[in-house]
Amino acid sequence: MPRRNRPDPGRRAPEMGASMGWARAEAGQDGEWLVRSVPGAQATKEYRCPGCDHEIRPGTPHLVVWPADETGSVADRRHWHRPCWEARARRRPSQRR
Repeated sequence: MPRRNRPDPGRRAPEMGASMGWARAEAGQDGEWLVRSVPGAQATKEYRCPGCDHEIRPGTPHLVVWPADETGSVADRRHWHRPCWEARARRRPSQRR
């Protein structure tokens, strides 16, 4: 018997982000965040880390982070070095000079 590809009407559609496998939810003192790892092979542009104010060069593995609530949008995404993201509770983001 062939498989049916129709969605089950009683099943809720999964939320984008953490449940889709490409981002995970994290909670901290500064709120709830969606965090996605970017492997070095997929990092093709240069970004500036808000934690240390240094460049994240192409080819460098890093994290993309944005607010988990509905106010977060594409414009709210920030690219962080992994150690800077993990240390954000111990230090404040740097100011760009």
